[in-house]
Amino acid sequence: MSHAYIIGIHSTAFGRFADRSFRDLSREAILGAITDADVSGDAIESVWFGNVLMDYWGQHSTRGQFTLVPLEEEGVLRRRVAITNVESGCATGSMALHGAIKDILSGTSEISLAVGVEKTFRPDVPKEQTLAMYRAGENALDPHETLAEYRSLAQQGGRELEFGPDRTMFMDTYAAQAAFHMTQFGTTQAQLAAVAAKNHTNGAANPLAQYRFSMTVDEVLADREVSYPLTRSMCAPVGDGAAAAIVCSEGVLARLPTTVRDRAVRVAAAVLRSGVYRSPHEPSLTRETADRAYQLASIAPEDIDVAEVHDATAFGEIYQAEMLRFCDIGQGGPLAESGATAIDGAIPLNTSGGLLSKGHPIAASGLSMTHEIVTQLRSEAGDRQVRGARTGMVENGGGIMGLEEAACCVTLLDRR
Repeated sequence: MSHAYIIGIHSTAFGRFADRSFRDLSREAILGAITDADVSGDAIESVWFGNVLMDYWGQHSTRGQFTLVPLEEEGVLRRRVAITNVESGCATGSMALHGAIKDILSGTSEISLAVGVEKTFRPDVPKEQTLAMYRAGENALDPHETLAEYRSLAQQGGRELEFGPDRTMFMDTYAAQAAFHMTQFGTTQAQLAAVAAKNHTNGAANPLAQYRFSMTVDEVLADREVSYPLTRSMCAPVGDGAAAAIVCSEGVLARLPTTVRDRAVRVAAAVLRSGVYRSPHEPSLTRETADRAYQLASIAPEDIDVAEVHDATAFGEIYQAEMLRFCDIGQGGPLAESGATAIDGAIPLNTSGGLLSKGHPIAASGLSMTHEIVTQLRSEAGDRQVRGARTGMVENGGGIMGLEEAACCVTLLDRR
């Protein structure tokens, strides 16, 4: 069986960049990935372009074509390169990468580029309008279904579902899930704070992170409440950024310089699944997606040396650790509290700082998570480096389908 390899990767810094356009951010990410891969941009045969919210800036269709046309005109990318637009909520970046990988494995292309770019910071409009953008990830065809699911879940967690003007509705749904988990398994707010404190500490060592300061558990707990049990430090910020990856075939890799081959990272598995409406007691979409990835790669959960998981809130990391089989269901809180998910722990999670600290520009997030894992497997992460990391995972979900994501991508990477 042939394999696909990531040979180039780049992420911009994440932050609030009112003076930087979609084109500016995409250019930096793509040029960085081309330089990292040491290939000609003209060799790239296909582009998978990820974006979610560009329509709020007036571009409603064929976003990738209009964003990248200057790069084609300048010869950075080949003229009339095949561009596929991708949009799937917070899973967009990983889904773009999934498309590029499939191009390679199918033989459609020998070198493919995935890029995700987002701008969510809008200083020219009221904050309520910015937060309203995120509701695009809901089920607008049957919104009552989602609301009914979360009202019931919140009540089982001993609270009412309430939406506020100072946060996205996703924070309220995560809060309902966290409260339910606390009721069912004894998870504590201090365990949620342990996740956030660890990720902010990791982010302080990441030069690309939006938030670069350490926090203690007590500081996280003392922060402003967003939606109980979540405080502000437990929630990902609004911000802008872009990330890109270049994927090639085994045949191309064999012809590249040794300096490129030595830093190449193999795609062991890339799995995409879509969500369903389920009961709160069933394992989520992530469980099924990860199990298939483990099967395809012949890798067990205990073989994972480092993982980036979707922590739009601190509860997300606790829950996904359970779904990815890093611990038993209900034990994600004690796992975080034990220190096992720290950089020097048994299963390091979100060494980049995670979405909580690194930032969460929606379509760029999945590829930035891939950037972190590739950097770790190349042993180039500096103060964040996980010693001996050879196998890594990215788990990235998007949208809301009742109590789970509408889409989930799990990517397994290795240098074995």
